[in-house]
Amino acid sequence: MIARTALLAAILVALAACEPTGSDETMPGPADGRALYMENCAVCHGADAKGNGPTARAMAKAPKDLTLIAVRHGDRFPRAKVLSIIDGYARSDLKGPNMPEFGALLSGDLVPLDTGDGVPTPTPRKLVALLEYLESIQVTR
Repeated sequence: MIARTALLAAILVALAACEPTGSDETMPGPADGRALYMENCAVCHGADAKGNGPTARAMAKAPKDLTLIAVRHGDRFPRAKVLSIIDGYARSDLKGPNMPEFGALLSGDLVPLDTGDGVPTPTPRKLVALLEYLESIQVTR
């Protein structure tokens, strides 16, 4: 019973830490993420996210078409994996130095995000906004 109470207390503390700390208390959405995408990603992935940005031709490995992330994963958008790639944790998935790490750039106030495991995890608001935008532009088969 004591372990269960301690676990519940730890969860409540973690959830309290997830509360937005910025002045805008609404959850980020695709519109917020589009601006971040255009500022940080379009130079390589293109304004349409199809991997055709202005620097794409000069790269040894072409940037991926970000509108097909879900298609490449069995029509399921892998939120945790995409977050890891953007943040820089998933370096092994990228086979080379092309994709920069954006974790520090996208840090800041935290919001709770469920990446699919049912557990709200404190995640930087900007990172969530970019994730929401990428999820919103997925094509369907």
